[in-house]
Amino acid sequence: MSTQPYSLRASVLQSLTATKRPDVPLWVVIRNTTAVVLPLAIGMLTEHPEAGLAVAAGALNTMFSDQPGPYRQRLWQLFLASLAAGLASLCGFLIGGDLIPITLATAAFGFFGGLLVMFGTDIARVGMTSMILLVVTAASPSSFHEALTGAALIFTGGLLLALFSVAAWPLQRYRPERYALATVYRGLATFAKEPSQDDGDVPALTDAMTTLQQTLLGRHHARGRAMEAFAVLLELAERIRLELIAMTDMHGATHIIAMFRADAARVLVAIAEALEAGESPEQAARALQTLQTSERALLDHHTRNDSVATHIHALSGQLAAAVRNANWAGSRGEIRAAAAETRLPSALRGNSALGALRANLTTHSMAFRHAMRCAVCLSMALLVSRIWQLPHGYWLPMTTAIVLRPDFAATFNFGLLRVLGTILGLVITTTLLRVTPHDVWTHLALMAVLCMAFRYLATAHYGIAVAALTGTVVIFLSFEGVNSDTAMLDRVLNTALGSGMALLAYVIWPTWERRRARAALSVMLEAYAGYLHALAQPERRDSHRETRTGARTARTNAQASLDRMAAEPGTPLSLLELANALFLNGNRLARTAMTLEALLHDCDNLPEQAEVTHFVDRSAAQLRALAVALRDNQLPPPAPELRQLQRSLSTLLTMADDKPRAEQLVRISDRLADNINTLAYVVGRGPQEAAAARGSKHVHPCPPQG
Repeated sequence: MSTQPYSLRASVLQSLTATKRPDVPLWVVIRNTTAVVLPLAIGMLTEHPEAGLAVAAGALNTMFSDQPGPYRQRLWQLFLASLAAGLASLCGFLIGGDLIPITLATAAFGFFGGLLVMFGTDIARVGMTSMILLVVTAASPSSFHEALTGAALIFTGGLLLALFSVAAWPLQRYRPERYALATVYRGLATFAKEPSQDDGDVPALTDAMTTLQQTLLGRHHARGRAMEAFAVLLELAERIRLELIAMTDMHGATHIIAMFRADAARVLVAIAEALEAGESPEQAARALQTLQTSERALLDHHTRNDSVATHIHALSGQLAAAVRNANWAGSRGEIRAAAAETRLPSALRGNSALGALRANLTTHSMAFRHAMRCAVCLSMALLVSRIWQLPHGYWLPMTTAIVLRPDFAATFNFGLLRVLGTILGLVITTTLLRVTPHDVWTHLALMAVLCMAFRYLATAHYGIAVAALTGTVVIFLSFEGVNSDTAMLDRVLNTALGSGMALLAYVIWPTWERRRARAALSVMLEAYAGYLHALAQPERRDSHRETRTGARTARTNAQASLDRMAAEPGTPLSLLELANALFLNGNRLARTAMTLEALLHDCDNLPEQAEVTHFVDRSAAQLRALAVALRDNQLPPPAPELRQLQRSLSTLLTMADDKPRAEQLVRISDRLADNINTLAYVVGRGPQEAAAARGSKHVHPCPPQG
């Protein structure tokens, strides 16, 4: 996360030059493009081009709802997107010719479509699709029969794309689940090979694990006995990560631990490859045999450190279990026993849709403010295009719907790249249409290439992708008789005006993330406190997983909030530095907690367990107090007793019989006290700096204890 103050020039350069590696698989690009181009080709061959255009339009507008995930989830999302597109099109065709009804409908679709951001990115795409189809079809008012036919064809186009998306379901039933697991196991292999030297460098709680839990245990997860093996592999991935973190934090036997981690990385890579291929993990089994041989040799000849041996044995056992379950996982290896279904952690189970809707019907809600901006801005854009009778005026509200986002940075970036991408796309496509043969099949092939480029590059660089999309739409509309030369200037002007209106709407009624940053960071610290409180109850292991997932989710949400804040103009540098320091030290605390959890899982009874759990519980209470102080921008309460408790605990542990585990607990407790006291110092900086700005001389930060 950057701590540099906002700069308009730097932001523009960042938007223009920032690229990411394309992450859309080639087969997804091909199947999406086929769903768009095939109906057009069939329509031309059968002399029904209008029907082909309508079906292709439905597929094109639902394309981005084809996202990774279980087949059930994918089918449900695509069905919703198709249904929304069909209903919006029907409404647009029927009342598009009447200014007042279509303006009211545009406001309603804008509000409810914008409100869908509270359910996440995938559902938000459904709202945006409905807004786009409404304003586009409103430009072609039709009779009831024609409207019903056109809307049905657009709905059919979405269903066609859905059919292509899930066509492999009977043949590769568990492919999304296997690929999600493989991604996590590859990440574990990377972590095993390259442990971070600074525990703040690598996030202890990864987004990949959250994605995996959603895929395996979410509402639309697959059914079947193989899912038991996937659930076991999920739990083993969590345990393996805990052990790797614990081994990273150990002192002594560094060479042995490094050699064993390298062997473990080879096993993890082989498991990932077997999961991706859906084959028996024979290579993983051979790598496991090598690891077990080196395990015996290393421990027999090079170390007498019981603590190191404990973690090595634990990791070896978990890797062996992972290899066994990888052999059972997938449609080619169903397991015999059926067990109780593993549930999605409560932190990832959303409340009811109605409850979430009620909670967001307030001006303090980011989703509500975005919905209001969408309603007003979209209806205003429609009115401007109709009152001024702009040629190809639907391009204006369509651009507004695409560009307007819940946060300033995304709205600015999408607006800038939308304008530049549109200009580039119009110039390139017009040139290509002039130099290529004036033949519908040549144009259709060119449209397919541009559509593939758009789908492949959309997550890599939005500006380049928009250029490809603009070309796709220009050729698409040319089949309806729209001349690309005469429409060029109109589209550029409408795109620039629509982007400007979206940005102006955000500036007039903004949702500045810097006003929400403290709350997001406070929730993160509160989640870490809940995780520590659960660890203070070693016998309740299910709660460890629940609270760890909750902490991961809170950290991800806070990270997203702070990234948006860093991209906003006017964000104080002191607030960015405070957020960065809290993130760094919060991450270190999370790693300490995960090391403690690994130790709890490796033994039934800790040395001086009552005193240890009391210290952890007191740490959780102090961290919760810090969360409240951060949220209210108050000085944190002093807690010198935490360091005193740690010293007393260390004294008791020196007399314990289990010396290796006692020594490890001394290190963990020392780090935990240091983590929390450092966080107290960082939290205290905020009120002190605010008081200094007011000229106060009476506020002092809490120094870190010990």
